[in-house]
Amino acid sequence: MKENMKQSDDNKFIPMTSFRSGKGSEVRNDVYYYTNQIVNVIMIGKPGSKDWVLVDAGMPKSGPEIQKVAEKRFGKGNKPAAIILTHGHFDHVGGIVHLINEWNSPVYAHHLETLYLTGEKKYPEPDSTVEGGLLAKISSVYPHEPINIKCALQELPEGGEVPQLPDWKWIHVPGHAPGQIALFRESDRTMIAADAFVTVKQDSFYKVLVQKTEVNGPPVYLTTNWERSHESVQKLEALKPEVAITGHGAAVEGEELSEGLENLSKNFRELAIPTHGEWVKDEDKA
Repeated sequence: MKENMKQSDDNKFIPMTSFRSGKGSEVRNDVYYYTNQIVNVIMIGKPGSKDWVLVDAGMPKSGPEIQKVAEKRFGKGNKPAAIILTHGHFDHVGGIVHLINEWNSPVYAHHLETLYLTGEKKYPEPDSTVEGGLLAKISSVYPHEPINIKCALQELPEGGEVPQLPDWKWIHVPGHAPGQIALFRESDRTMIAADAFVTVKQDSFYKVLVQKTEVNGPPVYLTTNWERSHESVQKLEALKPEVAITGHGAAVEGEELSEGLENLSKNFRELAIPTHGEWVKDEDKA
């Protein structure tokens, strides 16, 4: 292991799964997503490409699994040119230390996520008091301590350019996490939305298990700023994506995406903001 690099002190396997776990799908011939338990990991690049990029790093202890999936798509020993982290929550960085050790690839994230990725600051504890289903109620067991990947971490360029992906732009979409980003390719209107919105109601155990597809706001138990979350959804809806991969749930496209995202943008207060919770302000509930 590289010096001083480690996963969080509370890093542990979380026994959650869904019917999509272990399955992968292409949304474009060079955009593939794989479901690791309940979260999506995205690989950008045509099969066998030498210049592919990994987006996010899955659930805790998922590194070997992600590596195996990547080798099947791109070939053994074919490491990514870069790893992009949409944000640093436990279910998006769970395998990152293993992957850095195996691949030695540079890792990029927004500068507002840096403190959470260099061991300096921990996220707020997940809010188990928030309105929601079983996965919200047990969220206190989810890791929230910082990881330390300082030796491999670089900040994303300020202009929106994505390293190794010249056709893509990154977009700052805070609310769920301070430095959360989405990725967008204008040429075919392909979006990687992270957790700015998701396509499964993430606090419901049943809906996560069966992966019931519906455009939803961000996971309630880790979203700390609902006003900014709404602004982020509005920002992404204005881009009029044709297909979107979100952090949780199946990819959506066409009318299902456009109508669902427009509805969420217009009715965010009713559809996304919980009636109560640690980060729900009185004006949010009004």
